[in-house]
Amino acid sequence: MASRKDPRPTDTLLTPKSNDRYQMADLARLAGVSTSTVSRALAGNPLIKEATRQKIQALAQSLNYQVNQSAASLRKRDIPTMGLVIMGESKQSISDPFILSLIGHIADALDELDMNMLLTRVTPDRAKNFAALYETGQVAGLLVIGQLTNHSQLNDLYNRGTPMVVWGARMPDSHYPVVGGDNFQGGFLAGQHLVQAGCKRIAFLGDINHPEVQMRHAGFVKALTDVGQSFDPRLYMPLLFGDTALRAAIGQWIDQKIEFDGVFATSDVAALTIIAALQERGLKVPRDVKVVGYDDIPLSTHIHPTLTSIRQPTELAGRAMVALMRQRLQNADVDSITLPTTLVARESTLLT
Repeated sequence: MASRKDPRPTDTLLTPKSNDRYQMADLARLAGVSTSTVSRALAGNPLIKEATRQKIQALAQSLNYQVNQSAASLRKRDIPTMGLVIMGESKQSISDPFILSLIGHIADALDELDMNMLLTRVTPDRAKNFAALYETGQVAGLLVIGQLTNHSQLNDLYNRGTPMVVWGARMPDSHYPVVGGDNFQGGFLAGQHLVQAGCKRIAFLGDINHPEVQMRHAGFVKALTDVGQSFDPRLYMPLLFGDTALRAAIGQWIDQKIEFDGVFATSDVAALTIIAALQERGLKVPRDVKVVGYDDIPLSTHIHPTLTSIRQPTELAGRAMVALMRQRLQNADVDSITLPTTLVARESTLLT
């Protein structure tokens, strides 16, 4: 008598349940995809490849899977919701006036399209988690502010089919679309302005492990080398925020008698802290040390001395990010956008 072959594992898995209904998570596990891919495939979303849609739809039919209409209704209401992810190393990152301005303009642009926004902050140790916003169907796409050191991870996320647009620096091997200011030009303008203001020993404040800061540093060094000046590596301070750390570093330079007559800080918040630290040690800005910031936040015009800064067009940035996301959701190819940066000269570098 011929023996009966054992059923294959897939045969067993495809056997209809007798006492329970299949859930979307079951389909995702069997198909080897995320639950959001299953949801979009069953809805006929064109962002899902045709072969994948057919595979999932066939699997659902073989299992007699019935879409929960109540849940489907909720998902449909979630479709116009964009996830806005702030990549930051500290709580201060989300309260930075430049970030708040960019968030506001993104929110305005989304509102004009009748879209909602889900805001979250992600630190480097949680960077792997924010992809779940899209993969679980909570949002239709991700707008990311900042790259930190997660460039490779952002590439991987985009290559998995996640609709996303990033505010930051366009890297040579970027796969994801980027909207950002001309960081090299911004750094060049800052360095050039300090040189023209008579500075001979200029400090650089910013962490060059971050893509945007790296490009600003390259432009800054170019401005110095164009006039035959060299950059003293002792005047590099790899700090972005942190009032205590910045003040301590400035104090250490002064105590060690490291001479400097100019500072280029790659954020206005850091520049304002530097000015306060210098004044506490009896140094006058701009008489003794000239300071240039970055972003041109509104507060720059309400302090004494007013702050010279590199302006980034946040309204254009917010609208550009939302426009690219809209194109991406329509399955169109999108290109990165580089926005102009300009220098606004004020009292922190101009002797009166």
